[in-house]
Amino acid sequence: MSEFLLEVGTEELPASFVADALQQWRSLIPHSLSDNNLTTKSIQVYGTPRRLAVLITGLPTKQPDREEEFKGPAAQAAYKEGKPTKAAEGFARSRGVSVDALELRTTDKGEFVFVRQTIVGRLTAEILAELATRWILKLEGKRFMRWGDGDLKFARRIERLVALFDDAVLPIELINGSETIKSDRITVGHRILHPAPVTLDRAQDYVTSLRAAFVDVDTQERRIKIQEQVQAAAQTLGGNLATYPELLDEVTNLVEWSSAVVGNFDEEFLNLPPEVITTVMVTHQRYFPIFKAESGNLPGVSDRPSAERTESINTLLPYFITVSNGDPVKSDIIAAGNERVIRARLADGQFFYKSDLAQPLESYLPKLEKVTFQEDLGSVRAKVERIEKIAKLINNQLRLDAKQSKEIERAALLCKADLVTQMVYEFPELQGIMGQKYALASGESEEVATAIFEHYLPRGANDVMPQTLTGQIVGIADRLDTLVSIFGLGMLPTGSSDPFALRRAANAIINITWMADLPINLYALLEQAAKEQKIPFEILFPQLQDFFMQRIRNQLQDEREIDYDLVNAVCGDDPEYRLRALTDLLDVRDRALFLQSIRSDRTLEQIYETVNRSTRLAAQGDLDTSQLQPEGVVNPELFQKASERAFYDGLFQLVPQTQRAKAERNYRLLVESMGEIAPVVSRFFDGEDSVLVMDADLAVRRNRLELLGLLRNHARVLGDFGAIVKG
Repeated sequence: MSEFLLEVGTEELPASFVADALQQWRSLIPHSLSDNNLTTKSIQVYGTPRRLAVLITGLPTKQPDREEEFKGPAAQAAYKEGKPTKAAEGFARSRGVSVDALELRTTDKGEFVFVRQTIVGRLTAEILAELATRWILKLEGKRFMRWGDGDLKFARRIERLVALFDDAVLPIELINGSETIKSDRITVGHRILHPAPVTLDRAQDYVTSLRAAFVDVDTQERRIKIQEQVQAAAQTLGGNLATYPELLDEVTNLVEWSSAVVGNFDEEFLNLPPEVITTVMVTHQRYFPIFKAESGNLPGVSDRPSAERTESINTLLPYFITVSNGDPVKSDIIAAGNERVIRARLADGQFFYKSDLAQPLESYLPKLEKVTFQEDLGSVRAKVERIEKIAKLINNQLRLDAKQSKEIERAALLCKADLVTQMVYEFPELQGIMGQKYALASGESEEVATAIFEHYLPRGANDVMPQTLTGQIVGIADRLDTLVSIFGLGMLPTGSSDPFALRRAANAIINITWMADLPINLYALLEQAAKEQKIPFEILFPQLQDFFMQRIRNQLQDEREIDYDLVNAVCGDDPEYRLRALTDLLDVRDRALFLQSIRSDRTLEQIYETVNRSTRLAAQGDLDTSQLQPEGVVNPELFQKASERAFYDGLFQLVPQTQRAKAERNYRLLVESMGEIAPVVSRFFDGEDSVLVMDADLAVRRNRLELLGLLRNHARVLGDFGAIVKG
C-alpha cells in the first residue's frame, strides 16, 4: 500500500480560510477518491498559516480492473440482412473491439447492440496527479486574489507545491500566466525558528519532519497545545481563563509553533467596564484575558446573559496572554510590544467612557436622527419610534399593568441610544452592553437598563435568551419592525445573502416567544405594524407568512426534534393551519410536542388507523372544516346500518369534549375522547354491519362522508391526520 502527500505552500493565509479550506477538503477528497475507485486507510488534512496539506495512506498502486457494459446503436441500424453496417463497425472501433465481440440484447426500448469490456485499472499515481490540481482549484473562499500576470486565483499567492507518492515526486503543475509552479519534495519550516528548506524523503515523513522544523501541521494538536500553554500561563499568575472558543480557533490558525506570552496593563484600567477590556483584548487584539482563579470558567463577551452577567466578571486581573508565532526566547520583547498596543487601546476606551458619562443616556436620542437605518426607511430615531409603537401593541395583547408598560415604553425609547456614544462607535460589539451601563449611570431603573442589553439577545445561534419580560418585548418589537420594514421594500433574503439578518430576527421572535411562553398574536402584530407604515398588508403578508412558517418548521424539526410528518400535521400547507400558527405561536409548538409525545408512548397508534382513514375519505366530501356539530349536517333518516347510528351518537358525545379540549388546550382529553369513539368507527368500516361509504346512492354517500368529515374536523383541532405517516 502507498502514501500520498500534497502540500500547497502559500503566503500567510487568513485564519478563517485555513479552517474553511480544510473542511472543504474533508468532504471533497474522499468523494473524489471514491469516484475513482481508490480505497484508503486514512485521509488526514493539515493546515497552518503558510500551508494546506493532505496525507493519504493505504492507497493501492493501481485501480482495480472492472467489467463495464456499453450500449451501442439499435439492432436495425447495426445490421442489415444479418451483416454489420458502418454503424456497428464504428461502434466497435470506438470501443476498441472487433465486430464479432458485439452482442444483441432486447431492452424495454427494443433491441440494441452491446459490448462487455474489461477496463484495466489506471495507475494510482496518474489519477492523483490529475486530482491534486482539482483539489486545489476547487477550494472556495472570500476575496480570492490574483498575482503576477496570470488568472489563477487563491486566498493568497501560491509559492510552492509538494507532491510525493511514497518516496517519488509526483509531477504536478499550476500555470499562472508566465509563471509555472511545479511540484517538488522541498517545503519550508518555521519562518524564524527554522528558515532553512526542509527536504522530505517520503510522504509519511511529513508531520515528523515539519515538527522538527518547528511547525505543528496538525490543527487539532496545535489547538490543544495552545489551550494548555495559555491555561498554564494563567495559573502561574493565580488566574483562570474564560471560554473563548472562537478566539482559540482563530489563533490556532495564526501560528505554526505556539508559545504563550504574558503581558500586563496598568491597574487603573480595571475601573473600566470589564466588557470594554475583554472586547479590546479578544475581538480587536486576539489576546486572552485573565480572571481571578475563583471566578471559574467564565462566559465570553457574546455569551453573557444579562446585567447580572456575574459579579465574577469584575475580577479581571491586569494581565493578558498572547499566542506568539515568534521566537520564545524573545518573549519579553514581544510582550512589551503587545503592552504598548493594549495600553493605547485601553486609554482610548477610558477617554470614551468618561466622555460618554458626561451626559445622561436620553440626551443622545437627537443624534440618532443623523444615523440612517436604511436609506428608504429613515433614521434610527424613526426606527425607535416604530419600536415603541410595536412594543405598546404587545403590551396591549398581554394586558400588562401600568408599571410594567411604563418600563417597556422607557426601554424601547432608550434601546438604541448608545449607538451614538463614542464607545459604541469605536467598539460596535458593545452596543446594548454600554447602553445598560450608561442607563444605570443616568438613574434609569434596573429593569430598563437590563432590557436595553437584553433586547439584542440572542445575538447568535448559541447565545442566551433575554430573561426579563421588558427585554423580551422590546427585542421582539425591534425585530418585527425590521422584518416588516425590509419586507415592505421587497428586500427578501436570497440564498446565503441576508444583509439585515432577517432569518435570525424571525428565529429570535419564535424562540423568545416559546421560551417565555408569551401568548402573542403574531399575525395581528404584523398587520398593525404594516398599517402603521402604510404598507399594503395583503401583498406583504403572504411573503412574511411563508418566511415565518419556514422558520417554525425548522425550529420544530431541527431544534425540538419533532418528526417531519408531525410538523406537517400542525403546519402543513393548509391556509387554516398556517394562519392558526401565526395567530398562536404557543399552540403550534404545544400541538407538535404533544403529537411527538403520543407517538413515543404509542397512544397515537390507538386512534391513527380510524382517524387517518376517515380523514382521507372525508376529503371526497365538501364539509367545512370548522363544523363540529352533527345536528343539521347529518340526516339520521338516511342511515341503513346500526353502525351509522352508533357513529352519529358517538359524535354527539365527542362535541363537548372537543370544545373543552380546544378551550383549555387539553389535547390529551381530545385524544382520549377520540380513542373512545375509535372502536365505533372501526365497526362502521369493518364490522358486521359495516357500510360502503361510496354508496351508489349519492344522498347516502354524502351522509356517510359527512360523518367522516365531522370526525376529521374534531381531529383537526389537534392536527391534520392526513399528513401523519404510520409509524
